Amino acid sequence: MPNSSSVPALVWAGFIALALAMGIGRFAFTPLLPMMQKDLGLGLAQGGWLASANYLGYFAGALTAAFLPWSASTLLRAGLLLVAASTALMGWTSVWSTWITWRSVAGVASAWVLVATASLCLARLTAAGTPHKGGWVFAGVGGGIALTGLLCMAADLRGISSANTWLTLGGLTAVGLLATCPLWKIQTSAPSSSTALARNNDHNHLRLILCYGLFGFGYILPATFLPAQARVLLDDEAIFGLAWPVFGLAAAFSTLACGVLLKRIQLRRLWLLSQLLMAVGVVIPAVVPGLGSIITAALCVGGTFMVVTMLGMQQAHNSGGPRARVLIANLTAAFAMGQLAGPVLFSLANKHLGVTLDSSLYLACAALLLSCLLLLKPFPEYAATQLPEH
Repeated sequence: MPNSSSVPALVWAGFIALALAMGIGRFAFTPLLPMMQKDLGLGLAQGGWLASANYLGYFAGALTAAFLPWSASTLLRAGLLLVAASTALMGWTSVWSTWITWRSVAGVASAWVLVATASLCLARLTAAGTPHKGGWVFAGVGGGIALTGLLCMAADLRGISSANTWLTLGGLTAVGLLATCPLWKIQTSAPSSSTALARNNDHNHLRLILCYGLFGFGYILPATFLPAQARVLLDDEAIFGLAWPVFGLAAAFSTLACGVLLKRIQLRRLWLLSQLLMAVGVVIPAVVPGLGSIITAALCVGGTFMVVTMLGMQQAHNSGGPRARVLIANLTAAFAMGQLAGPVLFSLANKHLGVTLDSSLYLACAALLLSCLLLLKPFPEYAATQLPEH
């Protein structure tokens, strides 16, 4: 069991790991895309393929995280090294087909780090009697998004190229991964083959996985298309450039607030309330179009997506027992699958059936509400007196 003095180091290392893997490896492309369009003439279609490559990599990373014969600490180190390398290499070349490779690698690596960090930190914070401090760990995602957004905005305003910005972020990741060394020292085991093969036998685990996958589907549609709507309504480049850092700060503070609320509200109930708020935010722009609705949607979705992520990971830890890492990986894969399916289904329906964006937002809301229905029944929790193997 971790002693009280080791908890702050554990939390800080987890915060940094998620800030690097998600804020840079996963989401740095969002603020860098306009810079790449300006510097290199990157088209929207090409940008879309680069984003899709990262989504596919994330899905592959989540799947492989459940089966790789590595300990969680090894998975973490490998993931962070790949994030640093693939990010820097984005600035080393200007060949689009090569970018596809590096964004795919970054997606794989960021999924590895998320699964490993959640597995390592949540188990030990729970054993130390401080599970609510998981909010600080998951605040790293929003903190990384905010920092990356501000760095990209500053680079753009100072005329620094997108290539040099990619190189800078890669170097920052390489230096920052040293701060995660408290997680390197944790001795863990790789998941056994029997554990991995039995991962989906429990119907409650399947319900949890489906619930989280529907969250991924419902979240990604507004996250993909609402920024484009906001861009039409906001002409000021500086104001629009601040949108991504503000989104990240909202995500960070929401997980901190969630950590406090977990002391008073049951995890499943807080998840249900957060997802209902997200569903309201998703559908508002379709019901009442306008800038005010888009801002409301951004607050509702941005303020809850990391809360639901954190609560889903915590529930997987509580329910998974010795299979916690496998269950966390499966939830991450289900989210990635939902995230991939959303834009693809909308694009096909829009092209062949004339389905509008408003209709897709109703569909996203329905997916979130269905996920809420799955949350009405409690999930059995694994009772153990020792840390599960991760």
